[in-house]
Amino acid sequence: MKFARLGDPGNEVPVVLDGDRAFDLRSVTSDVDGEFLANDPVGRTQAAWDAGALPEIEDASSLRIGSPIARPSAVVCIGQNYAAHARESGAEPPTVPIMFLKTPNTVVGPNDAVTIPRGSEKTDWEVELGVVIGARAAYLDSPADAAAHIAGFVVANDVSERAFQMEVSGGQWSKGKIAFGFNPTGPWLVTPDEVDVQNLRLRSWVGGEPRQDSNTNDMIFDVATIVHHLSQYVTLEPGDLILTGTPQGVAFGGKFPYLKAGDVVEVEIEGLGHQRQEFTAWEAAR
Repeated sequence: MKFARLGDPGNEVPVVLDGDRAFDLRSVTSDVDGEFLANDPVGRTQAAWDAGALPEIEDASSLRIGSPIARPSAVVCIGQNYAAHARESGAEPPTVPIMFLKTPNTVVGPNDAVTIPRGSEKTDWEVELGVVIGARAAYLDSPADAAAHIAGFVVANDVSERAFQMEVSGGQWSKGKIAFGFNPTGPWLVTPDEVDVQNLRLRSWVGGEPRQDSNTNDMIFDVATIVHHLSQYVTLEPGDLILTGTPQGVAFGGKFPYLKAGDVVEVEIEGLGHQRQEFTAWEAAR
């Protein structure tokens, strides 16, 4: 199944998608949140569908697409999880997963404009596979246990400010990762039965020009390993989001310029959808 949320920020309507058609899920759940994802979302949705209890949203194509998940309690990220990206960053591929955090208010719609932070000269793009948790995960015994804790997968753009991340970081990365809106997510949450998660093409473009083009089969640590590893250090809650790393082809590698106001970034993952963001200049609130 594909779940989405449509409407203005803060007033999104949860929907299930059938091709280009969207069906209102409010008879099943108030939102695509942790409570919904932890309580048989596919089975409950299918039962409501079979009962004819999901009215179609006639004007769905005209509505803003929100993040397909409500604001998570945590956004946990893995760095340098593609060997070529580690090398372009000037680092050796890691031997254990590198973890950092983004704040929940980085999660916005896939086509929402992104503000370049005040003083930024090194804002960067990163297409990433996102994993959405569907059941609490703590101290999993093995990677084989991970699948039972995954609700689905999403496209994410792990927007980063590299000077904040590397030059004034104090040894941590999160300063360059946590500006509001720095995690466009969606357009859909796709359930695991529809996804060959370790064989998905990831791509990005800036101004229509290709930047990244890789496959999740190039990950150093696969999804199951990541979920198992993280569960040894953090209790993952339903609705939480894990970003699994980006392939080579970002500005930080030195081949491409950093983003400036007016640039348009597009990112896409096979089967999970396409995003498009315009990057805008920071302006003081009036």
